[in-house]
Amino acid sequence: MGPIGFLIVINIILFITTSIKQDLLFQLGLVPTLFLQRPWTIITSMFVHAGFGHIFANMITLYFFGSYLNQLIGERYFWIVYFLGGILGSLLYLLLAPPLSVAVGASGAVFAVGGALTVLRPKLTVFIFPIPAPIPLWIAVIGGFLILSFMPLVAWQAHFGGLALGLAAGYQFRRRRSFF
Repeated sequence: MGPIGFLIVINIILFITTSIKQDLLFQLGLVPTLFLQRPWTIITSMFVHAGFGHIFANMITLYFFGSYLNQLIGERYFWIVYFLGGILGSLLYLLLAPPLSVAVGASGAVFAVGGALTVLRPKLTVFIFPIPAPIPLWIAVIGGFLILSFMPLVAWQAHFGGLALGLAAGYQFRRRRSFF
């Protein structure tokens, strides 16, 4: 099993676990005022989700974008982009979010994957539900970020951190290798 399958399985296991034992969601989620008492949450928050729609959107995006990015840059660099994107997203959340809010989800890491892929394959066309026509990847990723940023209860800070890391990483990969 490659990194994409592994991440999806871990996320699903933790989703089922936190659905059964709901107080665990709060224990694993990132809360700015509790971070010094629970520093592990900078990582664990990337593996728990607040509902079926949340995990489904993250995992389907991870599957398609992550599989392609992993083929382009290899497993080692995929892991780096994924985790650094998630961690930078968590750090921005700690700095910019309301102190008692809770962040959960792989979105920061997934936006890092999407950002890197956007730089490496900007003209790649994708289908995004509910749009019935193919659109360029860069519009899907940047547009998705902008739309989600205005939705309530969305950790836009984590999305922004992941996206910024992914775009920067994609730029570095593109400079170092010929991807075209």
